[in-house]
Amino acid sequence: MNLPNKLTILRIILVAVFMFFLFSKGVVMKSLALITFLAASFTDILDGYIAKKYNIMTDFGRLMDPIADKILALSAFLAFVEMELIPAWMVVIIIFRDVAVTGLRMSALTKGKVISADEGGKHKMVSQVFAILVILFFLIFREAGMGVFHFWSTSTERLYKNAIFILMSVTTLLTLISGMSYLIKNKGVYFNAKNS
Repeated sequence: MNLPNKLTILRIILVAVFMFFLFSKGVVMKSLALITFLAASFTDILDGYIAKKYNIMTDFGRLMDPIADKILALSAFLAFVEMELIPAWMVVIIIFRDVAVTGLRMSALTKGKVISADEGGKHKMVSQVFAILVILFFLIFREAGMGVFHFWSTSTERLYKNAIFILMSVTTLLTLISGMSYLIKNKGVYFNAKNS
């Protein structure tokens, strides 16, 4: 197994570490969750860079890299639903999109075709990572405001939650557009499956 594929697997392992820190109380633990998420996100940039630079791209990497991204992002979003920071319906749309695109990729694989991430998918991922980072900073700020500096109030909470809702609305829309783009560009995969 080459280095980019090992980094992809490492990203999946880091999800468990991230979730442990995220659900632990205190500023330090939330800060460690942020650092772990940044490290996992960095492996995504690094594995793609190494694979392209040294021309060691594999079918495993093309398939598992976007799946590892989805596991990382969806774990964070589901945790935020549990924490009542974002509405569940947004995450349902994100999951539905990811299941549809993964199903498309699996269907394509049965025909010997690998569908790699396109620009729309990459923009979607960037928007999701940005939204997750903002929410993680919010959690650190709230922990500090409630437990260390004692400046947090219900009005501050409402202001931040409204900002998170707007940010997540944009992220959900971009995710939906990206999914529709994948399905339209690769509609031949479904039509060929029905005709065969």
